[in-house]
Formats: sequence, structure tokens, C-alpha cells
Amino acid sequence: MLANGAKLSYKTNDQATEYTDLEGLKTIPDMGNEPEKVENTCLTDTTKQYEFGIGDYGDLEFSFKYENKSTTSSYRILRNFADNKTVVPFKLIYPDGTAFTFKAQCSVKLGGGKVNEVIEFTSKLALQSNIEVADPE
Repeated sequence: MLANGAKLSYKTNDQATEYTDLEGLKTIPDMGNEPEKVENTCLTDTTKQYEFGIGDYGDLEFSFKYENKSTTSSYRILRNFADNKTVVPFKLIYPDGTAFTFKAQCSVKLGGGKVNEVIEFTSKLALQSNIEVADPE
């Protein structure tokens, strides 16, 4: 499956019923919980014993096409959330309909550029909830 058609959207608060798509999405991160391996060996064991602890989704970095011509540009919306340290409900939808919903704070970093290269910005999301996964219907 190609990543083409993936969408990242947000709600302004938990009471809002509809998500709003963020325009210009260019890259999405790996999505998966990587639990920490915790050693739990007792004195009677002959080999080390392990179990999985809490998980870590790592850095959720999304890159976007830079555009700042209107108040509804993704750059302004995400920068406003970052400036105010707002916890935002997000939804990432893959082209097949698989959906990841979560709450996060974001940071925004405007990329540099050079001759014949586009300017992008990156939004890094810091999880503030579990990630709920919904399979396609």
C-alpha cells in the first residue's frame, strides 16, 4: 500500500464531533508501540527472564509543505497549538482506512532551504494519551 492519501486531522477540543484535515502532509512516522524489555530474573532462574514494560511510540514527526498565506494554513494552526502548549485530539488515517486517534502536544520547526529545494515544516507530537487503533470496516 502506498502512503499516498494518508491524512492527519485534528479537533479543537474533545466536544467537537468533526476532525479537520491538516493540508500539505508530506510524511508520516512509523506507528507502533515498542515496549521496553524489563529484566525480571530471580535467584532460582538459570537464565535471565524478561517481560515487556510500558510502550513507547517514539518521536511522532510529521512533515508538511510550508504555506503561511492564511489563518487556516497547517503551519499557523499547528504553531498556535505549540505556542499555547495546547493538548489536541489528533487522528491519522491510512489510505486503507486504518485510523489512529490520540491526544498530543506539538512543536513546530520551520525547515531551511537552498536553490531548487522546497521549504517544509515539521511538527513533532508528544503523546498525552494512549493511541487507539481502529481497523477499516
